Amino acid sequence: MDLETRKHEFIQKLLNVEESVFDKLESFLNKSTSRGISLSQYNKEIDEANARIDAGDFLTQEEVEKIANQW
Repeated sequence: MDLETRKHEFIQKLLNVEESVFDKLESFLNKSTSRGISLSQYNKEIDEANARIDAGDFLTQEEVEKIANQW
């Protein structure tokens, strides 16, 4: 199913949701756009961070504390 079809179906469902569900969806959409980052971008950055961690590219808590103590 292509994106346009999915959007159309979503809109049809949205027209029939209860107010409480609509409020939650509206809040979610407002938060994702007001932060200046989309959900897909957020997920991409999380995936990239996890890849760096898997590759051993991170600092331990102790290392961070040592650096912070030098400030």
